[in-house]
Amino acid sequence: MAPANVDAAVRYQLGELAAEMRTLRDTMRRIQERADRAEDKAAESRAAPRRRMDELIGRVVHLETSTATIVADVAEMKPVTDGVKRWKPMGIGALGVTGIVGMALGVSFGEEIRGIVLAIGGRFELVQLLGCENLSIGLLRELLRAKN
Repeated sequence: MAPANVDAAVRYQLGELAAEMRTLRDTMRRIQERADRAEDKAAESRAAPRRRMDELIGRVVHLETSTATIVADVAEMKPVTDGVKRWKPMGIGALGVTGIVGMALGVSFGEEIRGIVLAIGGRFELVQLLGCENLSIGLLRELLRAKN
């Protein structure tokens, strides 16, 4: 081959080589971009479970704190609750005693009212019989006892 032909062939081959190198560079750049995107997606994918795990840890810590607070509150309330439980039987006993006393007073009061009514009713009879209007209650009682 002649030197001009060799020179043209070498230039042609160098042009083709340069074009292939540009193609390889573009291909490598696209591969690198895909790898970067895949890595970003993988990082985002890994970040979601980590973020959820962090949220769960925060919620668990909050629950533990709330539980500890509730346990402390219940521990403070227990003596009060025990005291109130002791009050119930004491209150029932006091109500029973009050009922018995009230019943006794009611019976006594009823008897007194009955005695007064009988005395007044008897007094009117005695007043009519004796003709005297200024009799005392004590005297009326004695007269009624003597009459019965």
